[in-house]
Amino acid sequence: MRADAPVFPITGPFGIRAWLVTRYDDVVSVIKDERFAKDISAKMTWLPPFARALNHQMLNRDPPDHTRLRALVSQAFTARRIEQLRARIETVCGDLLAAVPEGRSFDLVRAYALPIPLAVISDLLGIPEEDRHRFHVLTRGSLPIGAPTRFLDVPLALPYVWLLTRYFRRLFAERRLRPQDDLITAMVQAEEGGDRLSEDELLGMGVLLLFAGYETTVNLIASGALALLQHPEERRRFAEDPDLADSAIEELLRFTSPVEVTPPRVTREDVALGSVTIPRGEFVALVLGSANHDETRFADPETLDLGRDPNRHLAFGQGLHFCLGANLARMEGQIALRTLFRQRPHLRLTRPATSLRWRPTLPLRGLEALPVSS
Repeated sequence: MRADAPVFPITGPFGIRAWLVTRYDDVVSVIKDERFAKDISAKMTWLPPFARALNHQMLNRDPPDHTRLRALVSQAFTARRIEQLRARIETVCGDLLAAVPEGRSFDLVRAYALPIPLAVISDLLGIPEEDRHRFHVLTRGSLPIGAPTRFLDVPLALPYVWLLTRYFRRLFAERRLRPQDDLITAMVQAEEGGDRLSEDELLGMGVLLLFAGYETTVNLIASGALALLQHPEERRRFAEDPDLADSAIEELLRFTSPVEVTPPRVTREDVALGSVTIPRGEFVALVLGSANHDETRFADPETLDLGRDPNRHLAFGQGLHFCLGANLARMEGQIALRTLFRQRPHLRLTRPATSLRWRPTLPLRGLEALPVSS
């Protein structure tokens, strides 16, 4: 597609047309171009009101609304709060591996990659321990609402969305009455110039932080582990050279692209992109997974090189909408993968990589399961 059709129209399950942008330079161009709006709420009227409330977050807003929301949430999502999670992540990783005896086969997604970010984002947001399994079920069930790939995706997801929104609204009310040292309380209390997040904005931001800080990191850990298992020389470098920690996680982010396709933008006017003119009012989605493997930007893009430099990948986006939780994801990925391969140096796949199944969600690229043995 990058070579022959870099701006390509597709038709979704409801007959809605969207344009996929696959080249690195074109993706960056769209990110910076104000003619591509992030606020698509006017085109989502077919969703019930409780589901439309999820759009009230900064990822789906343009300036000045985006600027206001990011400033308020940044007060709660501080570097100090993130760094305080380091010891917790290390403990969770160690405990999870200790629970799986060496030599036994296990699913790395279910037993390791999934519980780590679930514990971290739950701690960060302030989700009670007894609610976390339900929290996971509601999150997974709600995912297709963002980018349905089949006709039944939306009606099947709506009950999960309704339960998730009801849960969050109840949590906001509890934190107003009984504040705690967590991100939900910090967002409820965040204020700038007398401005606060509205109820729908709190809901939208809570769900955004949940999806962005949980689902994507599951994919980074599992897909990163798979990439290292498939590249034994790079795995050896990763295990033996602590100076590779930073560049290794950047390369794994590029190589695996946990967010494969961005949420859609909509054109404010007719826009020429390369040789194609996209009409006004149409959806445009950026294929980060393709941009991160663009041979005009990265030398030997299909080669995993943990020392790659420079490595200006787009796994976290760019510009105004650069991922607020990027440093948390990097830290979780580094700790989880280093702990895994340090404690299980003989880890191996128990079935061919070509037989592994990937989850059928359009925006995110993640494994259904990763069977391994140590």
